[in-house]
Amino acid sequence: MLPTPYTFPAVLEPLFRGALIRVPVRSPELFLTFDDGPTPGVTPWVLDVLDRYNARAVFFLVGQKAERHPRLVESILERGHRIGNHTFHHLNGWKTPLPKYLTDVEKATSVLSAYIPDPRPLFRPPYGRLGFRQFRALKQNYRIVLWKRLSLDYDPAVQPRKILRYLSKNIHPGDIIVFHDSTKSFPKLKQILPPLLENWQKQGFCFKNNL
Repeated sequence: MLPTPYTFPAVLEPLFRGALIRVPVRSPELFLTFDDGPTPGVTPWVLDVLDRYNARAVFFLVGQKAERHPRLVESILERGHRIGNHTFHHLNGWKTPLPKYLTDVEKATSVLSAYIPDPRPLFRPPYGRLGFRQFRALKQNYRIVLWKRLSLDYDPAVQPRKILRYLSKNIHPGDIIVFHDSTKSFPKLKQILPPLLENWQKQGFCFKNNL
């Protein structure tokens, strides 16, 4: 049986108390997020699609990519979106010692703060993998954003039609949804993002980024 896009495991939520998994809302709002960019050729395409649906999103940027492609970072902000920290080297928190991980996060912050100073920047751990000591250290200075729905747009085992079927039906106001503006995910993202936005908009949802 193939995997399907999934919800953040409820059993883990108490371990990450204080992290944002979904947003309490009173209206039909969804929160789109894009990880692992900015990526030439991919991020601009995503920005164009979001414009067509008057959608605002949060882009969690890898620091070294942001440093390499400053004009893409500027374009994200100019078009009304927000940026967040996704570490400098896209580190796996489960495999990285605490001091090295924190140093890498701060290095990404030093790059991103040049574009938008924020007293408590948004942060999402790559792969969603964050040790408890890392979480405890980071939550003091960062607003840690996880997710409610993960699209699995990067997983070659999941067919686009399964993603479309699942995310068209299993979505609720306040959900934070993860996509990826990466080269790896782009072939599948091109197939799922426009129809999903079309479907959700017809259901009455709008797309916000005030996390």
